Amino acid sequence: MEFEPTHQPLDDSRRNNQQAWDRMARAGHKLTAPATKSELANSLKVIDGLGWLPGGIRSWKVLCLAAGGGRHGPLYASAGAEVTVVDLSPVMLERDRQVAAEHGLQVNTIQTSMDQLDMLPSAMFDLVVQPVSSCYLPTLDALFPEVARVTKPQGIYISQHKQPANLQASLDTYTGHYAIEHAYYDRRPVPPAVTPNLLREPGTQEFVHSWNDLLGGICRSGFVIEDVSEPSYGKSDALPGSFGHRCYFIAPYLRIKARRLGSATTPRLITF
Repeated sequence: MEFEPTHQPLDDSRRNNQQAWDRMARAGHKLTAPATKSELANSLKVIDGLGWLPGGIRSWKVLCLAAGGGRHGPLYASAGAEVTVVDLSPVMLERDRQVAAEHGLQVNTIQTSMDQLDMLPSAMFDLVVQPVSSCYLPTLDALFPEVARVTKPQGIYISQHKQPANLQASLDTYTGHYAIEHAYYDRRPVPPAVTPNLLREPGTQEFVHSWNDLLGGICRSGFVIEDVSEPSYGKSDALPGSFGHRCYFIAPYLRIKARRLGSATTPRLITF
């Protein structure tokens, strides 16, 4: 099934991030690496290390949201799902099509912003998967309501987000301590990293979103949060200023499993 993107005009931040991810993909940045043959052969284990999808996802309709690059889409398709990938970067989506063709997989692709899904029918997906990406939106006002709209009642939404402190704090340290450099309620883009860093994607504009906007936004849109996980990358003996050292002091990410409220036969939106 193919869906025609609406091509809504992009604001400056979305256009900037689209171009940044295009450059990263062309340059072979680590975060744009496609799934390997070995990972595709063990796809369910790779995508569900936490056991949030017991019984597998064969024949499920899955939306991989802001997830181009040839990794998520092919992995979920390899696990037996009917996959649609949404991404703002045409270069990242081309990677999905290349990997799918190479491995004989079917992946539909749509170029659009993660919060502009009006080309998709309501209550379509059993599962929406969103890797770290909400930080690229200036506001989350439309994101979670749109995810809720396209998710079936009792469907699952698995998303990962940069924790606010991760974007607020300095990347480097010369004393073993990190400083808060960006205010929690400052809605302007976070100042770009001066030197390359695994915690900040080069050339992107990122925004701090409060827990009220992240967790509250998911719940107010019609989901109930069932579980959370903080991926652990911290190392107590790592060199100050390194990725492992900073992650030991500041947890970088939060992964969330949420379920769409409503019965399977009578969709309904719950507000709090």
